[in-house]
Amino acid sequence: MRVSAKPTKLSLSALSIASRLSAVIATAVLILSACAPQQPSVPLLDDLAAVDSSVPPAKYVFLFIGDGMGLAHVTAAEVFVSASSDRIGNAELSFTRFAAQGFVSTFSANSYITCSAAAGTALSTGYKTNNGMVCVGPQGQTYKSITYTLKEAGYKIGIATSVSINHATPAVFYAVEQSRENYYAIARQLAPTGFDFFAGSGILKPTGNGGNDESVFEQIERYGYAVVRTPDGLRNVSASQKLILLQEESRSQEALTPAADRTGMDGWTLVDFTKTGIDRLDGSRGFFFMVEGGRIDWAAHANDAAGVVYEVMDLADAVEVAVEFYRRHPDETLIVVTADHATGGLALGIGSLPYELKPELLNARNGAGSRTMTEAEIAALNAEAGFGWTTGAHTGEPVPVYALGIGSERFIGRMDNTDIPKRILGAMGVRGQF
Repeated sequence: MRVSAKPTKLSLSALSIASRLSAVIATAVLILSACAPQQPSVPLLDDLAAVDSSVPPAKYVFLFIGDGMGLAHVTAAEVFVSASSDRIGNAELSFTRFAAQGFVSTFSANSYITCSAAAGTALSTGYKTNNGMVCVGPQGQTYKSITYTLKEAGYKIGIATSVSINHATPAVFYAVEQSRENYYAIARQLAPTGFDFFAGSGILKPTGNGGNDESVFEQIERYGYAVVRTPDGLRNVSASQKLILLQEESRSQEALTPAADRTGMDGWTLVDFTKTGIDRLDGSRGFFFMVEGGRIDWAAHANDAAGVVYEVMDLADAVEVAVEFYRRHPDETLIVVTADHATGGLALGIGSLPYELKPELLNARNGAGSRTMTEAEIAALNAEAGFGWTTGAHTGEPVPVYALGIGSERFIGRMDNTDIPKRILGAMGVRGQF
């Protein structure tokens, strides 16, 4: 049987009806679209890293990094502050009240769960690398920190941390090294930078692994830096001299006193470093100042919920110092607060204490007596308060980012850690090496 290609009368009628119906639907869609409220256009991610000459650039930029500080860690601090006032809720910290907020992916080039060196390299250079590497790529290529780009553009540079100044996170802002464990080689790269301000608990292995190499402090002196270990020592430093703040040699060179253990006679704090850094960096040239709360990570590795809470609050106090500076220069200042990764798998709520959280109990960790708390005692306090952990290592979830000031809108939404330095340079009106 041969099938005719000629449409029947019925099929012509059906086509006519379908055609008219399609026209009606299209007209309705146009009308509804015209009546619907218009959403603001979302700029492309690349635009958020671009230099925009139509807006004034950020002149003073702070980058605060809470090492190991996931959203749960921040929330735990907020909940604790609320409970301390007999309230249930989330008390705002200095940075959680910032209007611009987002989330940052943290994976490294060779693992979804990163380490501080790889994550720090991304935050400092805009490039991924393997775990353990400091501004060195997977194929051995070297990456340039934005600190060098900004110094070349005329800005002053400051780097501060609550741990040693040649630890992984501060290191990625001035050093290039195959392994984060090469503390001596990293420290030898500090003074030649000519950066204006450094601060930390100390310098690890200042005479090399065997203790027989030239002291890093001799090199630092040759480059004209003043090393100051007490607040009184600042009186003897000229305003133009480059400065390094370190703890007294009788104190730990690995980290500042834990925030939960302070007695008022504990040497430098992160707030001290931030205030002094601003005093040294402030001026007509503008500055970039990276401040790390490194002990958040240490407390989380120890699965110490109270320790985490006090370290996050300590970082928030340092951020508040920057906020005070912002209030004096609101049209020229950008503050960015983020983390390199999360640590510990912190959970607010555990199976043995369903639908309950008792954050006020974490106050028992505060004070001189807490120095003698054992791992078992810390675990018992966690359980009593309702805080749980999944690991003593890092975890892979996105971390929060908060921003305030000129260019802060660049940090809204979802982004990768490699976007952070690109957007900082874009906000400062400086073209980078990406």
